[in-house]
Amino acid sequence: MNFHEPVERAELRKAAFELASSFGHEYYLKQARSGGKTNELWDEAGRLGYLGVNLPEEYGGGGAGIADLAAVLEEFAAAGAPLLLMVVSPAICGTVISRFGTESQKKHWLPGIADGTTKMVFAITEPDAGSNSHKITTTAQRDGSEWVLNGRKVYISGVDEADAVLVVSRTEDAKTGKLKPALFIVPTDSPGFEYRQIEMDLVSPEKQFSLFIDDVHLPAEALVGDEDAAIAQLFAGLNPERIMGASFSLGIARYALDKGVNYAKERQVWGAPIATHQGLAHPLAAVKIELELAKLMTQKAGSLYDSGDDFNAGEAANMAKYAAAEVAIHAVDQAVQTHGGNGLASEYGLGTLVGAVRLGRIAPVSREMVLNFVGQHSLGLPKSY
Repeated sequence: MNFHEPVERAELRKAAFELASSFGHEYYLKQARSGGKTNELWDEAGRLGYLGVNLPEEYGGGGAGIADLAAVLEEFAAAGAPLLLMVVSPAICGTVISRFGTESQKKHWLPGIADGTTKMVFAITEPDAGSNSHKITTTAQRDGSEWVLNGRKVYISGVDEADAVLVVSRTEDAKTGKLKPALFIVPTDSPGFEYRQIEMDLVSPEKQFSLFIDDVHLPAEALVGDEDAAIAQLFAGLNPERIMGASFSLGIARYALDKGVNYAKERQVWGAPIATHQGLAHPLAAVKIELELAKLMTQKAGSLYDSGDDFNAGEAANMAKYAAAEVAIHAVDQAVQTHGGNGLASEYGLGTLVGAVRLGRIAPVSREMVLNFVGQHSLGLPKSY
Protein backbone atom coordinates (compact mmCIF):
# COMPACT_ATOMS: atom_id res chain seq x y z
CA MET A 1 0.00 0.00 0.00
CA ASN A 2 1.45 3.33 -1.09
CA PHE A 3 -0.10 6.68 -0.25
CA HIS A 4 2.14 8.59 -2.65
CA GLU A 5 0.99 9.11 -6.21
CA PRO A 6 3.37 8.01 -8.98
CA VAL A 7 6.00 10.54 -10.00
CA GLU A 8 4.42 10.75 -13.46
CA ARG A 9 1.08 11.80 -12.01
CA ALA A 10 2.69 14.35 -9.71
CA GLU A 11 4.39 15.88 -12.75
CA LEU A 12 1.10 15.75 -14.66
CA ARG A 13 -0.62 17.59 -11.82
CA LYS A 14 2.07 20.28 -11.74
CA ALA A 15 1.94 20.87 -15.47
CA ALA A 16 -1.88 20.92 -15.56
CA PHE A 17 -2.03 23.40 -12.68
CA GLU A 18 0.50 25.68 -14.36
CA LEU A 19 -1.46 25.64 -17.63
CA ALA A 20 -4.79 26.43 -15.97
CA SER A 21 -3.18 29.08 -13.77
CA SER A 22 -1.92 30.87 -16.87
CA PHE A 23 -5.60 31.46 -17.66
CA GLY A 24 -6.92 31.65 -14.09
CA HIS A 25 -10.26 32.30 -12.45
CA GLU A 26 -10.63 35.81 -13.87
CA TYR A 27 -10.50 34.39 -17.41
CA TYR A 28 -13.03 31.71 -16.44
CA LEU A 29 -15.46 34.22 -14.95
CA LYS A 30 -15.06 36.68 -17.80
CA GLN A 31 -16.00 33.99 -20.30
CA ALA A 32 -18.88 32.73 -18.18
CA ARG A 33 -20.39 36.13 -17.51
CA SER A 34 -20.15 37.22 -21.13
CA GLY A 35 -21.78 34.05 -22.42
CA GLY A 36 -18.46 32.91 -23.87
CA LYS A 37 -16.69 29.58 -23.69
CA THR A 38 -13.34 28.50 -22.30
CA ASN A 39 -12.23 27.37 -25.76
CA GLU A 40 -8.72 28.79 -25.47
CA LEU A 41 -7.97 26.69 -22.38
CA TRP A 42 -9.78 23.65 -23.79
CA ASP A 43 -7.90 23.82 -27.10
CA GLU A 44 -4.52 24.23 -25.44
CA ALA A 45 -5.25 21.39 -23.01
CA GLY A 46 -6.18 19.18 -25.95
CA ARG A 47 -3.10 20.15 -27.94
CA LEU A 48 -0.87 19.25 -25.00
CA GLY A 49 -2.61 15.91 -24.47
CA TYR A 50 -4.30 16.58 -21.14
CA LEU A 51 -7.85 15.87 -22.30
CA GLY A 52 -7.14 12.36 -23.52
CA VAL A 53 -4.75 10.98 -20.92
CA ASN A 54 -7.21 8.18 -20.11
CA LEU A 55 -7.79 7.05 -23.71
CA PRO A 56 -5.84 4.35 -25.59
CA GLU A 57 -2.61 5.43 -27.22
CA GLU A 58 -3.54 3.82 -30.55
CA TYR A 59 -6.39 6.33 -30.84
CA GLY A 60 -4.42 9.40 -29.86
CA GLY A 61 -4.77 9.17 -26.08
CA GLY A 62 -2.20 8.97 -23.32
CA GLY A 63 -2.81 5.34 -22.44
CA ALA A 64 -3.23 6.11 -18.72
CA GLY A 65 -6.35 5.79 -16.56
CA ILE A 66 -9.30 7.68 -15.20
CA ALA A 67 -7.29 8.53 -12.08
CA ASP A 68 -4.90 10.55 -14.23
CA LEU A 69 -7.69 12.38 -16.06
CA ALA A 70 -9.30 13.09 -12.69
CA ALA A 71 -6.00 14.56 -11.47
CA VAL A 72 -5.95 16.94 -14.45
CA LEU A 73 -9.51 18.12 -13.78
CA GLU A 74 -8.78 18.60 -10.08
CA GLU A 75 -5.76 20.76 -10.89
CA PHE A 76 -7.69 22.84 -13.41
CA ALA A 77 -10.41 23.45 -10.81
CA ALA A 78 -7.83 24.22 -8.11
CA ALA A 79 -6.42 26.89 -10.43
CA GLY A 80 -9.90 28.41 -10.71
CA ALA A 81 -10.70 27.16 -14.21
CA PRO A 82 -12.68 23.91 -14.03
CA LEU A 83 -13.71 22.34 -17.33
CA LEU A 84 -17.05 20.59 -16.82
CA LEU A 85 -17.00 18.96 -20.25
CA MET A 86 -13.97 16.91 -19.19
CA VAL A 87 -16.44 14.93 -17.09
CA VAL A 88 -18.58 13.98 -20.06
CA SER A 89 -16.49 14.01 -23.24
CA PRO A 90 -13.28 12.07 -22.43
CA ALA A 91 -14.39 10.51 -19.12
CA ILE A 92 -17.88 9.17 -19.87
CA CYS A 93 -18.14 9.07 -23.65
CA GLY A 94 -14.48 8.36 -24.33
CA THR A 95 -14.42 5.56 -21.76
CA VAL A 96 -17.60 3.89 -23.04
CA ILE A 97 -16.47 4.01 -26.67
CA SER A 98 -12.94 2.82 -25.90
CA ARG A 99 -14.26 -0.12 -23.86
CA PHE A 100 -17.29 -1.14 -25.89
CA GLY A 101 -17.29 0.67 -29.22
CA THR A 102 -16.64 -0.96 -32.57
CA GLU A 103 -13.28 -0.45 -34.24
CA SER A 104 -14.94 1.97 -36.63
CA GLN A 105 -16.43 3.99 -33.76
CA LYS A 106 -13.09 4.14 -31.98
CA LYS A 107 -11.24 5.34 -35.06
CA HIS A 108 -13.91 7.91 -35.87
CA TRP A 109 -14.50 9.45 -32.44
CA LEU A 110 -11.61 8.82 -30.04
CA PRO A 111 -8.80 10.82 -31.72
CA GLY A 112 -10.93 13.97 -31.73
CA ILE A 113 -12.12 13.43 -28.16
CA ALA A 114 -8.50 12.90 -27.11
CA ASP A 115 -7.14 16.10 -28.64
CA GLY A 116 -10.24 18.18 -27.87
CA THR A 117 -11.22 18.89 -31.46
CA THR A 118 -14.35 16.78 -30.94
CA LYS A 119 -16.72 17.15 -28.01
CA MET A 120 -19.29 14.53 -27.14
CA VAL A 121 -21.78 14.98 -24.31
CA PHE A 122 -23.93 12.50 -22.41
CA ALA A 123 -27.73 12.36 -22.16
CA ILE A 124 -29.47 10.14 -19.62
CA THR A 125 -31.77 12.35 -17.46
CA GLU A 126 -35.40 12.77 -18.53
CA PRO A 127 -38.25 14.94 -17.21
CA ASP A 128 -39.91 11.92 -15.58
CA ALA A 129 -36.81 9.79 -15.08
CA GLY A 130 -34.17 11.52 -12.99
CA SER A 131 -32.61 9.15 -10.48
CA ASN A 132 -34.85 6.31 -11.65
CA SER A 133 -33.13 5.37 -14.93
CA HIS A 134 -35.47 2.36 -15.25
CA LYS A 135 -38.22 4.83 -16.22
CA ILE A 136 -36.40 6.16 -19.28
CA THR A 137 -38.85 6.51 -22.15
CA THR A 138 -36.50 7.52 -24.97
CA THR A 139 -36.81 4.57 -27.34
CA ALA A 140 -35.08 3.29 -30.44
CA GLN A 141 -36.89 1.15 -32.98
CA ARG A 142 -35.46 -0.74 -35.92
CA ASP A 143 -36.36 0.47 -39.39
CA GLY A 144 -34.66 -1.86 -41.81
CA SER A 145 -30.94 -1.37 -41.30
CA GLU A 146 -31.50 1.89 -39.42
CA TRP A 147 -32.63 2.95 -35.97
CA VAL A 148 -35.30 5.57 -35.30
CA LEU A 149 -34.89 7.43 -32.01
CA ASN A 150 -37.62 9.34 -30.14
CA GLY A 151 -37.62 10.94 -26.70
CA ARG A 152 -36.73 13.90 -24.53
CA LYS A 153 -33.83 14.66 -22.20
CA VAL A 154 -33.22 17.45 -19.68
CA TYR A 155 -30.25 19.05 -17.95
CA ILE A 156 -27.77 17.96 -20.57
CA SER A 157 -24.51 19.92 -20.31
CA GLY A 158 -22.75 21.58 -23.21
CA VAL A 159 -24.92 20.47 -26.13
CA ASP A 160 -24.27 23.79 -27.88
CA GLU A 161 -20.55 22.94 -27.93
CA ALA A 162 -20.90 19.29 -28.87
CA ASP A 163 -20.46 17.44 -32.14
CA ALA A 164 -22.48 14.47 -30.88
CA VAL A 165 -24.45 13.21 -27.90
CA LEU A 166 -24.20 9.75 -26.36
CA VAL A 167 -27.89 9.09 -25.71
CA VAL A 168 -29.16 6.48 -23.26
CA SER A 169 -32.32 4.98 -24.73
CA ARG A 170 -34.23 1.71 -24.71
CA THR A 171 -34.88 -0.93 -27.34
CA GLU A 172 -37.41 -3.73 -27.39
CA ASP A 173 -36.15 -7.22 -26.64
CA ALA A 174 -37.35 -9.43 -29.49
CA LYS A 175 -37.68 -12.44 -27.16
CA THR A 176 -39.53 -10.88 -24.23
CA GLY A 177 -41.02 -7.70 -25.66
CA LYS A 178 -39.57 -5.78 -22.69
CA LEU A 179 -37.52 -2.64 -23.07
CA LYS A 180 -33.79 -2.74 -22.33
CA PRO A 181 -31.14 0.02 -22.24
CA ALA A 182 -29.11 0.88 -25.33
CA LEU A 183 -26.58 3.63 -26.09
CA PHE A 184 -26.52 5.58 -29.34
CA ILE A 185 -24.17 8.21 -30.75
CA VAL A 186 -26.33 11.02 -32.15
CA PRO A 187 -24.65 13.82 -34.14
CA THR A 188 -26.05 17.18 -33.03
CA ASP A 189 -26.80 18.17 -36.64
CA SER A 190 -29.11 15.17 -37.16
CA PRO A 191 -32.56 16.04 -38.62
CA GLY A 192 -35.15 15.83 -35.86
CA PHE A 193 -32.64 16.60 -33.10
CA GLU A 194 -33.25 19.92 -31.32
CA TYR A 195 -32.06 21.50 -28.10
CA ARG A 196 -33.14 24.47 -26.02
CA GLN A 197 -31.22 26.19 -23.27
CA ILE A 198 -32.49 25.96 -19.70
CA GLU A 199 -31.99 29.27 -17.91
CA MET A 200 -29.97 28.68 -14.75
CA ASP A 201 -28.84 30.89 -11.87
CA LEU A 202 -25.32 29.51 -12.23
CA VAL A 203 -22.35 31.45 -13.55
CA SER A 204 -20.72 28.91 -15.82
CA PRO A 205 -19.49 28.80 -19.41
CA GLU A 206 -21.17 25.41 -19.81
CA LYS A 207 -24.92 25.72 -20.32
CA GLN A 208 -27.75 23.25 -19.63
CA PHE A 209 -30.22 22.09 -22.26
CA SER A 210 -33.41 20.19 -22.93
CA LEU A 211 -33.21 17.80 -25.88
CA PHE A 212 -36.07 17.00 -28.24
CA ILE A 213 -35.51 13.86 -30.30
CA ASP A 214 -38.21 13.34 -32.91
CA ASP A 215 -37.86 10.52 -35.44
CA VAL A 216 -34.09 10.84 -35.61
CA HIS A 217 -32.84 8.27 -38.12
CA LEU A 218 -29.51 6.72 -37.25
CA PRO A 219 -27.36 4.19 -39.11
CA ALA A 220 -26.82 0.77 -37.58
CA GLU A 221 -23.30 1.76 -36.51
CA ALA A 222 -24.70 4.48 -34.22
CA LEU A 223 -25.42 1.76 -31.64
CA VAL A 224 -22.53 1.51 -29.20
CA GLY A 225 -21.30 -1.99 -28.50
CA ASP A 226 -23.60 -4.92 -27.89
CA GLU A 227 -27.32 -4.22 -27.77
CA ASP A 228 -27.62 -6.81 -25.00
CA ALA A 229 -24.84 -5.43 -22.80
CA ALA A 230 -25.91 -1.83 -22.36
CA ILE A 231 -26.26 -2.03 -18.57
CA ALA A 232 -22.57 -2.91 -18.23
CA GLN A 233 -21.69 -0.23 -20.77
CA LEU A 234 -23.77 2.37 -18.94
CA PHE A 235 -22.14 1.74 -15.58
CA ALA A 236 -18.72 1.73 -17.22
CA GLY A 237 -19.42 5.40 -17.90
CA LEU A 238 -21.18 6.30 -14.65
CA ASN A 239 -18.32 5.30 -12.33
CA PRO A 240 -15.86 7.62 -14.15
CA GLU A 241 -18.55 10.31 -14.02
CA ARG A 242 -18.66 10.08 -10.22
CA ILE A 243 -14.86 10.04 -9.92
CA MET A 244 -14.57 13.08 -12.16
CA GLY A 245 -17.41 14.82 -10.32
CA ALA A 246 -15.51 14.25 -7.08
CA SER A 247 -12.33 15.70 -8.60
CA PHE A 248 -14.25 18.73 -9.86
CA SER A 249 -15.47 19.38 -6.30
CA LEU A 250 -12.05 18.70 -4.78
CA GLY A 251 -10.39 21.24 -7.03
CA ILE A 252 -12.90 23.95 -6.20
CA ALA A 253 -12.51 23.12 -2.48
CA ARG A 254 -8.75 23.56 -2.79
CA TYR A 255 -9.18 26.86 -4.62
CA ALA A 256 -11.54 28.20 -1.96
CA LEU A 257 -9.44 26.95 0.95
CA ASP A 258 -6.31 28.58 -0.48
CA LYS A 259 -8.19 31.87 -0.86
CA GLY A 260 -9.47 31.65 2.72
CA VAL A 261 -6.10 30.76 4.20
CA ASN A 262 -4.22 33.48 2.33
CA TYR A 263 -6.77 36.11 3.28
CA ALA A 264 -6.65 35.02 6.94
CA LYS A 265 -2.88 35.44 6.95
CA GLU A 266 -2.96 38.87 5.35
CA ARG A 267 -6.04 40.52 6.86
CA GLN A 268 -5.22 42.36 10.10
CA VAL A 269 -7.74 43.33 12.76
CA TRP A 270 -6.78 44.67 16.21
CA GLY A 271 -3.10 44.53 15.29
CA ALA A 272 -2.88 40.84 14.36
CA PRO A 273 -3.74 38.63 11.37
CA ILE A 274 -7.22 37.16 11.72
CA ALA A 275 -5.61 33.72 11.29
CA THR A 276 -4.46 34.00 14.90
CA HIS A 277 -8.07 33.59 16.03
CA GLN A 278 -9.15 30.01 16.53
CA GLY A 279 -12.68 30.92 15.48
CA LEU A 280 -11.29 31.18 11.94
CA ALA A 281 -8.24 28.92 12.12
CA HIS A 282 -10.09 25.85 13.38
CA PRO A 283 -12.83 25.82 10.69
CA LEU A 284 -10.17 26.20 7.98
CA ALA A 285 -8.19 23.34 9.54
CA ALA A 286 -11.34 21.19 9.62
CA VAL A 287 -11.86 21.83 5.90
CA LYS A 288 -8.28 20.73 5.25
CA ILE A 289 -8.92 17.45 7.06
CA GLU A 290 -12.15 16.81 5.14
CA LEU A 291 -10.39 17.65 1.89
CA GLU A 292 -7.58 15.15 2.46
CA LEU A 293 -10.07 12.40 3.39
CA ALA A 294 -12.19 13.03 0.30
CA LYS A 295 -9.10 13.10 -1.90
CA LEU A 296 -7.96 9.72 -0.58
CA MET A 297 -11.32 8.16 -1.37
CA THR A 298 -11.28 9.67 -4.85
CA GLN A 299 -7.82 8.26 -5.49
CA LYS A 300 -8.99 4.87 -4.20
CA ALA A 301 -11.97 4.94 -6.55
CA GLY A 302 -9.75 5.81 -9.51
CA SER A 303 -7.28 3.07 -8.63
CA LEU A 304 -10.01 0.44 -8.32
CA TYR A 305 -11.60 1.47 -11.60
CA ASP A 306 -8.32 1.48 -13.49
CA SER A 307 -7.50 -1.98 -12.12
CA GLY A 308 -10.72 -3.33 -13.63
CA ASP A 309 -12.58 -3.79 -10.33
CA ASP A 310 -15.84 -2.21 -11.47
CA PHE A 311 -17.89 -3.54 -8.55
CA ASN A 312 -15.78 -2.10 -5.74
CA ALA A 313 -15.03 1.00 -7.78
CA GLY A 314 -18.77 1.73 -7.73
CA GLU A 315 -18.86 1.88 -3.94
CA ALA A 316 -15.71 3.99 -3.71
CA ALA A 317 -16.80 6.34 -6.51
CA ASN A 318 -20.12 7.04 -4.82
CA MET A 319 -18.44 7.66 -1.48
CA ALA A 320 -15.84 9.91 -3.10
CA LYS A 321 -18.46 11.94 -4.90
CA TYR A 322 -20.41 12.38 -1.65
CA ALA A 323 -17.39 13.38 0.44
CA ALA A 324 -15.97 15.76 -2.17
CA ALA A 325 -19.29 17.55 -2.66
CA GLU A 326 -19.60 18.08 1.09
CA VAL A 327 -16.09 19.45 1.56
CA ALA A 328 -16.49 21.77 -1.42
CA ILE A 329 -19.56 23.32 0.18
CA HIS A 330 -17.78 23.64 3.53
CA ALA A 331 -14.65 25.10 1.93
CA VAL A 332 -16.46 27.78 -0.05
CA ASP A 333 -18.71 28.67 2.88
CA GLN A 334 -15.75 29.04 5.24
CA ALA A 335 -13.72 31.00 2.70
CA VAL A 336 -16.62 33.43 2.30
CA GLN A 337 -17.00 33.67 6.09
CA THR A 338 -13.28 34.34 6.49
CA HIS A 339 -13.46 37.17 3.99
CA GLY A 340 -16.51 38.70 5.64
CA GLY A 341 -18.30 41.09 3.27
CA ASN A 342 -15.45 40.74 0.80
CA GLY A 343 -16.43 37.09 0.35
CA LEU A 344 -19.32 38.14 -1.86
CA ALA A 345 -17.49 40.93 -3.67
CA SER A 346 -16.73 40.08 -7.30
CA GLU A 347 -13.10 41.13 -6.80
CA TYR A 348 -12.40 38.15 -4.57
CA GLY A 349 -13.74 35.41 -6.84
CA LEU A 350 -15.72 33.41 -4.28
CA GLY A 351 -19.37 34.42 -4.59
CA THR A 352 -20.06 32.57 -7.83
CA LEU A 353 -18.72 29.36 -6.30
CA VAL A 354 -21.57 29.18 -3.76
CA GLY A 355 -24.02 27.90 -6.37
CA ALA A 356 -21.38 25.89 -8.22
CA VAL A 357 -20.49 23.72 -5.23
CA ARG A 358 -24.12 23.33 -4.21
CA LEU A 359 -24.64 21.59 -7.53
CA GLY A 360 -22.26 18.85 -6.36
CA ARG A 361 -24.88 17.58 -3.92
CA ILE A 362 -27.33 17.14 -6.79
CA ALA A 363 -25.31 16.05 -9.80
CA PRO A 364 -24.30 13.72 -11.29
CA VAL A 365 -26.21 11.80 -8.63
CA SER A 366 -27.93 13.20 -5.55
CA ARG A 367 -26.47 12.70 -2.09
CA GLU A 368 -29.67 10.86 -1.13
CA MET A 369 -29.17 8.28 -3.89
CA VAL A 370 -25.56 7.85 -2.78
CA LEU A 371 -26.79 7.19 0.76
CA ASN A 372 -29.33 4.72 -0.64
CA PHE A 373 -26.52 2.93 -2.46
CA VAL A 374 -24.30 2.76 0.62
CA GLY A 375 -27.17 1.66 2.84
CA GLN A 376 -28.19 -1.13 0.50
CA HIS A 377 -24.88 -2.33 -0.96
CA SER A 378 -22.34 -1.47 1.73
CA LEU A 379 -24.43 -2.03 4.85
CA GLY A 380 -26.84 -4.68 3.56
CA LEU A 381 -29.92 -2.69 4.60
CA PRO A 382 -33.29 -3.32 2.91
CA LYS A 383 -33.86 -1.36 -0.25
CA SER A 384 -35.77 1.80 0.62
CA TYR A 385 -37.02 2.94 -2.77
